[in-house]
Amino acid sequence: MKAVRLSLVIMAAVLLTFGVTGLAYAFHSGGVAECEGCHSMHSPAAGASFLLLGRDNSSTCLNCHQHAGDTGPSSYHISTAEGDMPAGTAPLQRTPGGDYGWIKKDFTYTYTSNNVPVTETEFGRARGHNIVAVDYSYVADSVNTLAPGGSYPASQLGCTSCHDPHSQNRRTTENTATYVRPAIGTAVPPIRGSGSYSNSVAPDATAAVGVYRLLAGIGYAGAGTSFAVNPPTAVAPSSYNAREDTTQNRVAYGQGASTWCATCHSGMHTTGGNLTHPVDQNLGTGIANNYNAYRRSGDLTGTAATAYLTLVPFEENIGDFAQLKTHTGNYLQGPASTAQVSCMSCHRAHASGWLHALRFDIGYEFTTVNGLYVASNNGSVSGSRAPLQHRGKTEAEVQAAYYDRPASTFATFQRVLCNKCHAKD
Repeated sequence: MKAVRLSLVIMAAVLLTFGVTGLAYAFHSGGVAECEGCHSMHSPAAGASFLLLGRDNSSTCLNCHQHAGDTGPSSYHISTAEGDMPAGTAPLQRTPGGDYGWIKKDFTYTYTSNNVPVTETEFGRARGHNIVAVDYSYVADSVNTLAPGGSYPASQLGCTSCHDPHSQNRRTTENTATYVRPAIGTAVPPIRGSGSYSNSVAPDATAAVGVYRLLAGIGYAGAGTSFAVNPPTAVAPSSYNAREDTTQNRVAYGQGASTWCATCHSGMHTTGGNLTHPVDQNLGTGIANNYNAYRRSGDLTGTAATAYLTLVPFEENIGDFAQLKTHTGNYLQGPASTAQVSCMSCHRAHASGWLHALRFDIGYEFTTVNGLYVASNNGSVSGSRAPLQHRGKTEAEVQAAYYDRPASTFATFQRVLCNKCHAKD
């Protein structure tokens, strides 16, 4: 039986590999996969519920979505094995959602304050969603026991909190985000394939496609939290896990991400108080012009045609999938005034090299100092404060957190990338 179980897991991984090369996205295929890829009727993991092949939901997902021995970004992998990211080495995956491996890396650094040495640690748990995957040593957040701004319990957070592995949600049109799901007494078009990618098949009168990333939709419930909105409108390039030192890897975000995130983080979307950054509001001409002109600190010579930066994405505020499919990969057009900020503009969905799963560091005023990500103690930043810059990470780790962009991508003294929209530097 062990051999059968292992062969099923291998088969699932092989099928996923076909998917990333653009042939069929065969394992999930926009909806529920073959049952044996995740469940075993006779030899499930010890102590597992639902006859799963892992001891919990997320461990079952990571049976395929983490692979020991990777040497770089690898297709559908969203977590780096611990043995592949020793001290001084960054996690390897470069998916739009990030790499959960960053959660496992703590960084300790020492700086001087009022002539007194201070040693602090930046804990990995603060860098993203702390999924619980016992088989892979992922544990619940020990500080935020509930979702920030919400009530979702950290002890139950996992891949299936956001993704619906048995998804029956389907998109029936290519030009609008029209979603349906079957109900007793009804008939809807069957799902023919993934709807997540730039080369995904389009729905037609006879067949639908799946929703973006199998994200939860209306009625999906986990840990008492029920989604009241449809999945976001978005399209990813088929080669979505890749370095960005020479070519960007744009996800075309259309609409709806922030409202969807608010299912668990409703307190982040209040209309008053200190938690408010405008979302789902048009950028307007001024912010759009800033974004399109901003190249780096002090340089506002950019043009809209080449303005896009995956470290500061935006929602296009459109629901036309046919159009979004043409806006992925190295499509660099900047925003129109009708584009919008969303949660994804600043955060990655899984984890990142920066606190709060941010796409860029906001913990220090400089991104680069004298052309380097990490300034020396006697560098151009006040010597005793230099270790605060990127807080214990090596130059290579910071570059990896910026998806392999060399420091020369930015200004010699680059300030925080909030300025891509606000241009205050």
